[in-house]
Formats: sequence, C-alpha cells, structure tokens
Amino acid sequence: MKIKLAENYGFCFGVKRAIKIAEENTNSATYGPLIHNSKEIERLNTDFKVALTEDLSDFQTGDKAVIRTHGIPKNELAELNARKVEVVDATCPYVTKPQQICEEMSKAGYDIVIFGDEKHPEIRGVKSYAMNGAHVVTCVEDLEDLKLKEQIAVVAQTTRKVEDYLAVCNYLIPRHKEVRVFNTICNATFENQDAVRKLAKEADVMIIIGGMNSSNTKQLQSIAQSEQHKESYHIEGADDLQAEWFVGKDLCGISAGASTPDWIIQEVIEGIEAITK
Repeated sequence: MKIKLAENYGFCFGVKRAIKIAEENTNSATYGPLIHNSKEIERLNTDFKVALTEDLSDFQTGDKAVIRTHGIPKNELAELNARKVEVVDATCPYVTKPQQICEEMSKAGYDIVIFGDEKHPEIRGVKSYAMNGAHVVTCVEDLEDLKLKEQIAVVAQTTRKVEDYLAVCNYLIPRHKEVRVFNTICNATFENQDAVRKLAKEADVMIIIGGMNSSNTKQLQSIAQSEQHKESYHIEGADDLQAEWFVGKDLCGISAGASTPDWIIQEVIEGIEAITK
C-alpha cells in the first residue's frame, strides 16, 4: 500500500508562531491550551517548562501568562493586565483581525453576526470585542428568527468551510440594506481543505491527524468523509491506528490539522508502514 500526504497540511503560520513564542518563554503558563494538540502541549511542558492553567485566578503579579492562539475575551485580558501579570500574546494574527473588526464595526453602529461555534475559545474571544454583543450562528437556519438592524457586519471563525460561510452571507445580503462581509477564514484553512478534498478523491482510505477538539481538523475530517464516506478516520496519533482500516487498500491519504506537529505525522506514517508490511 502506498502512502500519500496532502499537498498542504499541518502547522499553520499562527501555530508555528505560537510554539516559538512559548519556547522562548520558559517558566510561564498558557491561559487555556496554547493549541488544540495535547501531545504538543505535553512537549512544551516537559522540554520548556510551559505549564497550562484554565483558571485566570492562578495568575498573580509578576507571573508570565502566554495567551493561546485562539485569543481570550477582552475582559479577561484586562484583568490580567490589572493584576500586573506579564502578558505574552501568542494570539494568531488571523484571530486578532476579526476581534478588531467586531470592535470597529460595533462602534460604527452595525449589528455583528459571527459565523462559528459559540463554545469555541476563538469565538468567545471575538464576540467579546463587539461592544453591544453579537449574534453567533452556525447555519442559515440560525438566522431566520433573528431581528437584525439594516446595517450588518459579518465575520467567520478562521477555520470554517468557506462554502458554509457563503451560504450565511448570501442569505443576509438580499434581506438588509447594508451587509459588510469580511473574509476572516485564514489562507491555511483554504489550502488545507482544498488539498484534502483533492487527495480524498483518489485515496482508498484517509487518515486525518489532529486533536479531537481541534475545529480545523474536524473540518478536514468532514471534507474527507464527504468524499470517502466511512473510509476516513480522525486520529490524534499512531496509537489510534487500527490494522483493519488498511486491509485491501492501495492508497492511504494523510492530512493533518493546523495544530499537528511534523513529529506526530511522522510517527503515524511509520505506524501505518509497520501495520501494512
């Protein structure tokens, strides 16, 4: 059986930047997981003494807090600063952009619509920058009962599918006098999604590597699943591989989420090779 990697996969610019920032700030702690990959977080803790806390009150004056790639709510950032905690901002610039848009457009009187998962840390942070609140939606149906102003600004979670975002925007545009649409889906997401779609068409089985709570990895799995139906599997590492997935297969396609480091991808490749000898 042959193994083929997608043309684009794995660590994106924002994650590479955040990892570098964390490695340069030993004896610190991230507020929430820096990225959605537990194995890489363990490595940072073991090799660079970068701890993880989910509790804002753990940070005291003089502590060093590394802000996760997904960003944090505006009021929590203000609280860290008020406590005189040393804040090291590893928020992905692609996430900072929708934060800025929400703040600026809400100041200008626009209703804010955010396409994404309200429970995701990125969206919790982005929503906090809308001065008068924001409406978070996941599909067109979520818009049907909303009472919105005639002026609307729309942003998307950075890792969502572009076709789903277009459906939301196309619903709003003919129904309101002014709809400002901001393309906040990051380039790496576009490229990784296009690449997995292309590879899934030719592969007999697809392996998608990434954290189980990683939004962009779930999107890759969804795309591969739509092409390959049940012949696509989302795993976190080589230990999750099952030999029966590869029986009778000629080509295994591999992609990985934006928070998946190369060393995990290589372990998976070696695991598949060992299983299919």
